[in-house]
Order: sequence, then C-alpha cells, then structure tokens
Amino acid sequence: MVVGERPVVEEPRLAVRRRSSGSWSRRSLLLFLLPVLATVMTGFTTLAVSGNLLLPFESVVVLEGKMASKRDFFEDEEVQRILLKHRIKVHITSSGSREVALRDIASFDFVFPSGQPAGDLITGVRAAAGQYAKVHRPFVSPIVLATYREYAETLRDAGIATPLSSGGTDPTLYYSLDMQKFLDSINREQRWNDLGISRHGISNANRIVAQSPDVCSSNSAGTYLALVSFTWRGNGPDVPGTAQEASSRAQSIRHLMEQGLPAADVFRTYISPEGKGIAPVVVAYEHQYLTYQVRHRAESERLDSERVLLYPSSQFVTQPQFISLNDKGERLGELMVTDPQLRQRAMELGFRILDGTGEVAGDQLARFLTGRRVPVPDLRGDDTRSPMPRIRYLEQMISLVGDCPPAQLPDGAQ
Repeated sequence: MVVGERPVVEEPRLAVRRRSSGSWSRRSLLLFLLPVLATVMTGFTTLAVSGNLLLPFESVVVLEGKMASKRDFFEDEEVQRILLKHRIKVHITSSGSREVALRDIASFDFVFPSGQPAGDLITGVRAAAGQYAKVHRPFVSPIVLATYREYAETLRDAGIATPLSSGGTDPTLYYSLDMQKFLDSINREQRWNDLGISRHGISNANRIVAQSPDVCSSNSAGTYLALVSFTWRGNGPDVPGTAQEASSRAQSIRHLMEQGLPAADVFRTYISPEGKGIAPVVVAYEHQYLTYQVRHRAESERLDSERVLLYPSSQFVTQPQFISLNDKGERLGELMVTDPQLRQRAMELGFRILDGTGEVAGDQLARFLTGRRVPVPDLRGDDTRSPMPRIRYLEQMISLVGDCPPAQLPDGAQ
C-alpha cells in the first residue's frame, strides 16, 4: 500500500506457539525430581542401616566425664559414632588420674582414671561419704618405655635390652628391658655417650633417664614409681608394709625418677619430630604406641621402624577403671563392657579388652594387629606381674617423691 509517495509497511506479526502441556513437561519434572529422590532414598537407607534413622527425633544425652590418657578412646570418631547410636555424647575434661581422684568430681557423670590406685582412692572416698560409685573394667594396657632405635640398640649393646620376637619383622619393634640393669645405669649417673651411643650415629652427653609425667598427677608416673620401687627394693619385701618402709623406699628411689612433662604431652612429644632431642625415653602405655603404628601403616603404607618399645622385665598391667557417679554414667559404663562395637573399637585402639572374669579376652588384639600388618609383641617370656603397694603407702611414696601434698584418704582405706 502506498500513502502519497511513501510505501506503508505493515508491522511484523509474531506468531506465539503455545507449548504443549502434555508429555514434555512431565518428563522435565521427572528429570528434575529423580536425582533428588535418589539422594533422599540413599540418605534414608544409610541412616536406617547405621541405626541412626530416628536420631533426629530422639534426645541425645550429654555426659560429663573426667579422665587422663583414656580420653583417646572417647575422642575417637568411630567411638563417638557408636555412642551416638545410643543417643549419648561425651564431653571430656582432661586431668591426670591422681588429680581426678583428689579434686571435686561432683559435677561429673563419670570418671575414668587410668589405673587401680586412683580408682580405689575415688571409690574409697565416695563409699565413706555414702555417695554413688560403680566400677567397670573394660580393658587394660601395660606400662612401657617408648624410645628410638638408636637408644634401644645402645641398651642392647650394654646387655640391658634384648630384642623380642615380633613375627619375623626385621628389625624388631620390641625389646625386653632388664629393669635392674637399667636402674643401675641411672644410679651410676651414666650417660648415653658412656654406653657408646655414638656407634649408632648419635652423640648424647645427657644422663640415662626415663622421662615420666608428673607423679603427683599421673597414673602412668605413679605406676612407674611402683615399678621402680619394686625393682630397687634390695633385700626388702616386694611392697612396703608399713609407713616407715614406704618412706624409706621413696627416699631411696627419688634420684631414679625423672619427671617433667604433663601426662597429656609425654606421648605426643615422643611422636613429634622434636621428640628424640627432648626426651629419648618416655613412660607410656602400650595402646598409645600400637595405635600410632596402626595409623602410621594405614597412612604411609609402612611402619615407623625408628620408634620402638621397651617392655620392663617386671610388668605392671594398669587397670583403667570406669567409675559411674550416677545413673546416667552407669548406662555408659554398662555399654563399655557389653556393647560389641565399643569393645571391638577399644581393641582396634590398642587396648587388651577384658572378658567377664576380668581376664584378657583371647588373642583378638594379636589378630587385629596381624590383619593391619603391625607386628605382635611376643611377651610370653616377660609376664612377671609385680604387685602394687597398698593405696595408703603408694600415696605416701608419691607425696615424698613428687614433693606434693599427700592425699586425704578416707578412714579405713588400705
């Protein structure tokens, strides 16, 4: 069309095609929803299989516990997962075992001292006051001396240490330590250089000692004190039987004890890169070392052959005591000794789990270590069990050696 001399062009018409409301939109919706639905079902199945399906709808009880080295157990992620299935969380206050026994524990649901002396002290005090206390013994772990290969081989050269069989592993990770000869070297103030450590590529002019935590707070140090006292008894009885004997024994071994690092830091220092220079021989628990080697093998596919253990020729097997202080703590105590998953995990963390009679439950730990390609220490020739002093006399010795206030024992405490 032409208007005057200019042509008129019609505006373009846009044709809008209506999208079908049929199969395409349904397919798009399904493509969007199917992955979401699959994710939901996977999570549902995982929760159901793990036993945690109802946890979001159930209350979780938080228990307050106080302990020393056994906090390693409750800080383990797998242990936390197992406890969550039972609707339990544990909040830990770290403290030396003897300090646990001597301080106010009214605000806690349970305590877990690392050995029988501190446990007996707690239960004795609470029994005298008519307070709740129930004991469970889920596992044990021997006292050991952790060191480095150069130092162990130097002791071997001097006839103080002997390699133990460890399933054909060469070189061995485990040695038997003649405690009498070891203490003789300390008593004579011998130095590592005197024993010829330079033959193994190290020079160390420091005196031969075993570094322990503070004996005034730590069960491992108190147990080591008892071991030293037992070995250094001379012609006396195995353990002191009177206050006078306890005092005399304590004075005679003070120079044999070397204390310094807090209990929580001794083993961490040992496995640190600086450990060899700070404290080449430390008092530790067997489970700490075994757990370390299992993890080292899993992470690096090899053992740490530089770090080794010395097993004292006279053994003090510490007996950790889980002490429930109320009904909530008792529920956890029962789980500690009856729940198969918790017992299995304790064994995987290097502990020797106990059966209902209080004896080590078979060779589960040996089988586990073999399965993880960690050598099993052969202690059949080194199973002498040394007696612990009565709590009253042990406390007297700790007070004198550590220069700390004596514990206030309840009337009638033995």
